[in-house]
Amino acid sequence: MEIAIIGVGNVGSAIAKGLRQSGHRLVLGARSIHAPELIDLAHTTGARIASPAQAAAECDLITLALPWSAMETAVRELGDLAGKIVIDCTNPLGMVDGKLALLLGHDRSGGEMVQGWLPAERVVKTLNQVGAEIMADNSHLPHRPLMFMAGNDEAAKQDVASLLGALGFDPHDAGDITKARLLEPFGMAWINQALFRGKGRGWAFAAVSG
Repeated sequence: MEIAIIGVGNVGSAIAKGLRQSGHRLVLGARSIHAPELIDLAHTTGARIASPAQAAAECDLITLALPWSAMETAVRELGDLAGKIVIDCTNPLGMVDGKLALLLGHDRSGGEMVQGWLPAERVVKTLNQVGAEIMADNSHLPHRPLMFMAGNDEAAKQDVASLLGALGFDPHDAGDITKARLLEPFGMAWINQALFRGKGRGWAFAAVSG
């Protein structure tokens, strides 16, 4: 499968590194295609470099690894992606009363907004529940880390589950795209523990059955 990674900050870079030995063909979508750090990342991961719109047009699956504040503009600049799978791995974060918090709540989610901006695409919310380090490499963990996903298209979720498996995750289907309302606060729970409660970034949730 050809996978476009739109945005090559911490999350996009980590996903590329996590997939570099998966057999998938990677295309890094970025505005500054000659940036030295982007060229280094492409060399490390075996990926090609293209503009965001070109990367999205060429690939079967598009991963949006962007800050929430840039998401709507970036999505609209990608053009017509009808029928393609789009992974939304953002959390709608911003500053509220001087503290990092979710900007959306019980009756709306970032995942639903992305699906609204891309009505003909098959949006799946996932990869928002851990930090970038765990996406790049989680082989040191004693259990496979849990990763929920939510989306309206069952076939798309099957393909995304395979991708999550290639990244070392234990994929679980949370239901349709409205369940992003559960996954985004779940991601905030990880952020709270990692950044504000002293747990650090080298851990993840796991589903342990007995």
